[in-house]
Amino acid sequence: MSVPISEVTFRRILANFPENLSLAFAYGSGVYRQAGPNGSRKNLMLDFVFTVDDPVTWHSKNLQQNRSHYSFLRFCGPKVIAKVQNNYGAGIYYNTMIMCAGKLIKYGVISTETLINDLLTWNTLYVAGRLQKPVDMSERQLEIRDWRSAEDGAGKVRILSLKEDTVLRAALESNLESAVTAAFLMLPESFSEEDLFVQIAGLSYSGDFRMLLGEEKAKVVNIVKPNIPHFRELYGQILFKNPQVLYKENQGRLEIDKSPEAQFTQLMTLPKTLQQEISYLMDTPGKNRDVEETLLQVAHDPDCGTVVRQGLSGIVRPSSVMQSTKGILTAGVKKSLIYSSMKVLKMWTGWTKKTS
Repeated sequence: MSVPISEVTFRRILANFPENLSLAFAYGSGVYRQAGPNGSRKNLMLDFVFTVDDPVTWHSKNLQQNRSHYSFLRFCGPKVIAKVQNNYGAGIYYNTMIMCAGKLIKYGVISTETLINDLLTWNTLYVAGRLQKPVDMSERQLEIRDWRSAEDGAGKVRILSLKEDTVLRAALESNLESAVTAAFLMLPESFSEEDLFVQIAGLSYSGDFRMLLGEEKAKVVNIVKPNIPHFRELYGQILFKNPQVLYKENQGRLEIDKSPEAQFTQLMTLPKTLQQEISYLMDTPGKNRDVEETLLQVAHDPDCGTVVRQGLSGIVRPSSVMQSTKGILTAGVKKSLIYSSMKVLKMWTGWTKKTS
């Protein structure tokens, strides 16, 4: 089992960066325990996301403090860096393979506006997907733990900073509700908690080419298995208040209404981009039906869940490809090659442990 990263370590790392973050969280196998052959690896890179209201100002300050973190783009200045961040890929700018407070880290910077848009519409599902996994509040944020409280940090995305922003908080909650709805549409009438949480954790991996190249194919199951109590804590309230599901918490089982009427209701509450992707997949050329009419057809289709999954792939695939391509610019060729080789090594290590 990997050793949990202490709160002090997180604070030391954050102290190296400009303040005024609207949201900061850590995620990935370096932060929370996973099952599988790579679950016991030590000294993994820690992954962070910093959300900022004004990317130009934040990058300007970070260039003063941490100029060496950036690729050759540092010579172009904060305005160009912010433009690359906002206009390409998933709207996030990563600096990778950075030594900070004695730890190897990678951190992404995304604007608050871009994050809220992704949480509400799933236009890329890149960062929204990471926030569909269990969340932990840091000790210094105890006074604002009204958004998804948690008891410990093992097996979770770590929320390190969250400012008082009602729009952002509402978007974070909406993202969780949408994740549940999408998962329902891909599940049978009766299923286990683990089935549900595996579907939710896998939403942002649908169509992601990295799952074929550098990530373990069992990655989603490995994320969920050690952390079912934390998923339950995050999604329990949503499940209990949803009128379309019978949640038998003591048995760890759920039952949902799979009638066309219920599925149509669920489809109509999905994020806008996913609705549009589904409509694009199902619309007959020349008919030009509106989205609602197409979703009504899908609700009656026995393969409704498959269509939803294909719609998710239509969102995730292009954003993951573009973001990875952008990484060559933001990390530089040398770091990109090293980072890619680390991913391949991780996959190979996992495979050899399985077969040995």
